[in-house]
This record gives sequence, C-alpha cells and structure tokens, in this order.
Amino acid sequence: MISIRKYEETDWKEVKKLAVYDDQVKYVGTIKDLFGNRLDSWNFQLIEANEEIVGFFNIDTGYASQYEFAYENEIGLRAFFISSEHQGNGYCTGTMKKLPEYLKENYQEYPSICLTVNSKNRAAYQCYLEGGFQDTGDLYYGGSAGPQHIMRMAY
Repeated sequence: MISIRKYEETDWKEVKKLAVYDDQVKYVGTIKDLFGNRLDSWNFQLIEANEEIVGFFNIDTGYASQYEFAYENEIGLRAFFISSEHQGNGYCTGTMKKLPEYLKENYQEYPSICLTVNSKNRAAYQCYLEGGFQDTGDLYYGGSAGPQHIMRMAY
C-alpha cells in the first residue's frame, strides 16, 4: 500500500539512502544536494510502500514567486523520484493517484500544483499524465538539462 507523508528529521537515516540511477540525477538531483540547498518554502515529502520509504518529493509553496508560468498562489512539485531499487513497481503512478487527496488535506489553501518535466524524461512525463496532470502545451527553457514540459493539476 502506497502512502505519502511529510518528512521528519527522524527519517534522515533512511532518507539519505534514497538515490536515482546516475542518468536520472540530471532531472532530480541528489538527496544531499536537495537538503544542502533547501529553501524555506520547500516542504519535503516521503513516499512509502508497506511502511518502507521508497521515494521522495518536494512541495514548494514559493513556486509561483519563482516562475513566471506558475499561477498566483500555486504550489510546485519538485524533485519527485522513486529510489532506483524500487522503480518499476508502479509506485510513481500510485503516488500520483494519491496526490490530489493528500494536497487537499495538507495544502488546501493552494488551488493547483505545477511542475516541469524534462522533455527527454518520457517515463516521468507519462506518470504525471496518468496521475492527472495536464500538459499546458508550453515549454520551460530555464533548466540545466534542456526543455521541460510545463504541467498542471487542480485539486
């Protein structure tokens, strides 16, 4: 069973073990980088399967102030990943299906969530589509790994 919950400092011992494959780092970064460059608006979240931490993502409540394409008062989904040893088990799609309810419960003051996904990252793009995100049809060119699709979901 997949669940989402907020990161707590007591989770660090397990969270620091999470990692993606080397060719995926350019899309999401590393746990060390995320924690080392953490902004006040970042809210780290964990993905669990059967009470084991299998993934991670960041809800950025300051997203709209950082990106022109984001709507006013819209949060951002950043650094979403399933750790390499857990990929291929449906955890991405399962998490995306649980995300709207989780956001309604924990971020109800925000009407929608936005993300960018690299145009070369087809697996992530498909996962977001299956989870209810819609491609806006626009691209963001400010990322370091090439053009990114801008996707959005109201919840």
